[in-house]
Amino acid sequence: MRFLILLLLFSQFAFANDYKLGPGDKIQIIVYGEDDLTAHVKIDKSGFISFPFLDDIQVINLSVKELEKVIYDGLLGDYLISPQVSVSISQYRPFFIHGQVNRPGGYPYQDDLTFDKAIAVAGGLSSRASLTDWTITRKVNGKTVKLEANVATQIFPDDIIKIEQSFF
Repeated sequence: MRFLILLLLFSQFAFANDYKLGPGDKIQIIVYGEDDLTAHVKIDKSGFISFPFLDDIQVINLSVKELEKVIYDGLLGDYLISPQVSVSISQYRPFFIHGQVNRPGGYPYQDDLTFDKAIAVAGGLSSRASLTDWTITRKVNGKTVKLEANVATQIFPDDIIKIEQSFF
């Protein structure tokens, strides 16, 4: 049991550090002591954001820490002596659930989202839903993979959940 708890904590920590920005994410950028350099941005399909004093920045597939470094390096010297940059995700891109749920569609991602919570967000299983034939389509290292899931499976932004129909 302790191993499972540690594994879950590690996966959440790894997710937070390794999460790559993508279209649909909303981010907040703060440069401490520089109110005019605070920005709230929704990342669009192009993947570029505009930031004062810098050229457009390609942010897709950057982590929050990597984006902080890009902005820090861009402001350092010419504009600020020692910029203190903070980037945070104010809203993750959605996850999607379809098949045998009461309200299929896209829903905002929430921290610590598991498969059973995603089903609840979608209004629960329909009367014809399979209790075991559940899959997740997810991008892993740039490749699309299909994973079998259970109630404890962790859900991430951009995941596509499919609940199949039961035949019994």
